[in-house]
Amino acid sequence: MEIRDLEYFIEVANHKNFTKAALQVHLSQTALSKAVKKVENELGFELLDRSTRELKLTDAGEVVYHQATKALSVLKDMPHLLGDLMNLQTGQIKMGVPPLIGTLFFPKIAKSFNKQYPKVSLELIEFGAKKIEALVEEAGVDMGIVMLPLTSGHDDHFHVYPFVKERFLLYAHKNHPLAKRSSVWMKELEDEKFIMFSEEFTLHDRLIQDALKSGFVPSIAYKSSQWDLIIELTTAELGIAILPESLYAKVKDPNIITIPIADPEMMWELGIILLKERYSSFAVRELISFLTEKQMTNKLELNRGWEITASIHSKDKRIGYMI
Repeated sequence: MEIRDLEYFIEVANHKNFTKAALQVHLSQTALSKAVKKVENELGFELLDRSTRELKLTDAGEVVYHQATKALSVLKDMPHLLGDLMNLQTGQIKMGVPPLIGTLFFPKIAKSFNKQYPKVSLELIEFGAKKIEALVEEAGVDMGIVMLPLTSGHDDHFHVYPFVKERFLLYAHKNHPLAKRSSVWMKELEDEKFIMFSEEFTLHDRLIQDALKSGFVPSIAYKSSQWDLIIELTTAELGIAILPESLYAKVKDPNIITIPIADPEMMWELGIILLKERYSSFAVRELISFLTEKQMTNKLELNRGWEITASIHSKDKRIGYMI
């Protein structure tokens, strides 16, 4: 069995679609299908359930997927180990981040890190935080930036480095009855219609939990994976949104106002996560050090005057950057 065929199978499993996977690996759909079928024939098991519109892993497919990702991760670590022996300050970092985090933090981090390590490349893989946690645990990415606390229940599997902590704000139209308030308690939003991130994002679950703690089940009017659409729906007076404070610098519509939420626990905390049992390359270690050093607080001031102590976020596509 060829390593390349296993890589093709993993891409198909990740995308749940031959067409999308073929575009990612720059292969024809027919050739990709043959490569996956070859793996199935050699193992003697069907790995993909092709009976539904979206491909699903069979029980055997789940086993092969997890074992193959681990095996390929070990192979990919080999050049990093050899590179460290030669003390080369070059490398590649595959980082998983949710879209909102990427929007807020990545450009300035990339610019600053590039000044010190121009030969280190960063591939940004964008999914919701739940998927990012899974990718880090499966060694699909080198590191991830997610919302804390972790949702997987596998906290002991990860090294966690705190990155950002800031307030949540209520985002509403300027004509909203609460618009003139200096602050608002979560329990006062019981009768509001909420516009939230969709279920694959940790922020969705977090806000529901906060509402339940305040004594009510939130009425969710709309869900989206895009923060800018959430803002547009709020501008159209279709509901209210609860989002991080730093996002307001990206909002250009003058009809949107923000109100601090008085509940002290309503904080947005982010952390950098690495798999404990996995080798971390020189490049990854340097980025972690770069992000967590105290001087980063002075170097990376964000648009609204507050500062970060270390992090990153993104969406359902892969983007390559040199940093």
